[in-house]
Amino acid sequence: MAIETLKESLLVNQMIGKVKENIITEEDVIIPDVKPDILSTIHTSGTVCIYKKEILDGKIKIEGGVQVYVVYLADGTESNIRGINTTLNFTKIIDIKDVNSNMNLELKTNLRDVDCKIINGRKINIKAVIDVNVFVYSNQNVEFVKDVNNAEQVQILKNEVCINSLLGMGRTKAYAKDTITIDNTDSLAEIVKTNFNIINKEIKISYNKVLAKSDLIINLAYLNENNIVKEINWKIPVMGFIDIQNISEENECTINYEIKNILIKPNSIEEHSIYVEVEIEIECSAFDSKTINIIKDLYSPRENVEIKQKNIVVMQDKKIMNQTCNIKEKLNIPELQNNKISASEIKPRIIKESIENGKIIYEGELKITLIYVSKMSNRLETKIITVPFNTNVDCEDLDYNSNLITNIEICSSEFNVLQDESLQVNVEIEMNIDANRMSKINVIDSVNFVEEDCNKIYSIVVYFVKPGDTLWKIAKRFKSTVTAISTVNEIEDENKLNIGQQLFIPKYVC
Repeated sequence: MAIETLKESLLVNQMIGKVKENIITEEDVIIPDVKPDILSTIHTSGTVCIYKKEILDGKIKIEGGVQVYVVYLADGTESNIRGINTTLNFTKIIDIKDVNSNMNLELKTNLRDVDCKIINGRKINIKAVIDVNVFVYSNQNVEFVKDVNNAEQVQILKNEVCINSLLGMGRTKAYAKDTITIDNTDSLAEIVKTNFNIINKEIKISYNKVLAKSDLIINLAYLNENNIVKEINWKIPVMGFIDIQNISEENECTINYEIKNILIKPNSIEEHSIYVEVEIEIECSAFDSKTINIIKDLYSPRENVEIKQKNIVVMQDKKIMNQTCNIKEKLNIPELQNNKISASEIKPRIIKESIENGKIIYEGELKITLIYVSKMSNRLETKIITVPFNTNVDCEDLDYNSNLITNIEICSSEFNVLQDESLQVNVEIEMNIDANRMSKINVIDSVNFVEEDCNKIYSIVVYFVKPGDTLWKIAKRFKSTVTAISTVNEIEDENKLNIGQQLFIPKYVC
């Protein structure tokens, strides 16, 4: 005989695959005819753009490019500075077991290194190494038995579980466009370096829409007609609306920004300015925090009951955290010798992360490239320094089993050469943290009575408590009830049993 059950459907978001890969793209580049021969490279920088990403059966495919800028010393008696801009396109296929086109894909990319080698005066080789973190999620409706209607003769053990259920997903494209003004005494010769950081990320929710707001920080270096490199920082607001049905302010949202294309060129209309246009894709996943009653176990003291259980993986303790960290360091760098810093580049890296005593503990470093004019050689030179940093973020309810996805952006930087020829470094970083915990829980899929011919004779069993026993386990084993055992033995707290304790158990036997 089947028991009348009440079922509930739950949309479960599970991490199916998590992979770290390297993408290497390399290409020989010819120096344009309008530019002089290359004598030596000064600095090479780049920005990763993701054109397209898709999930195939058992693999994912990523198409993108690295927009590269090379600053070099031209061959000639005047020792002029020149720049080359090119794009290294790439396609990468990564095998991931059990993924398919119905799942969702999230990428985190970081340009680890970009290097330029001279083949001859008219030809160079550029190689870029990109670190890629791949996260694949499945979203599926899972049905389970929530309650039993005709349960007069059934004992039910329930458990409250707080989970984060996927409410919905959406994406949109935003365009950051602006005209960057440079020194009005400069005539722009060419752009020699660009870096992009997206900071101050925030959202507002209303009327089934998510308003995603942030700032795109552009760090740009250009060469003027006097062969001097100058640096400028510029901020462009970024905003996009994402449609997600039934979303409310109580929901937790994961926001990802991905640069797809970049256009930077001298402004042909307005003098002393540079036109910038950046295409950005904004993705949002909204999660609903809800408490559900799960039937952990059930049985009947009078009849045999057959239950079928299954394991499901649910997300718990979803948290989105943002924290800024100020890194200050005084360094002794003799090479600078009061030289003025023309431009800089900062690459943050997390070396180690751990969760201890309600805190996320980060150990990392900043790889800083300084570009300056040496007074001794009167040439543009570079100096690479490494600045370590440590920071903690409060994270109650998380433990060492929690998943962490951390993204670091550079908010601001300042480098001052002091009178004692030391360098004062001031850098503000923003930590964007997505934390959660994936847990396995047992749910009941179906319940049925199993018919059995027997005579039920009431009796008493004497039992001595063993390690690992609970009243529920004992009652189920001997087909009694927790209430009956507690009443007969005058047990006030059902959760407290002592090993070796004698219990009288009323039971039904066939």
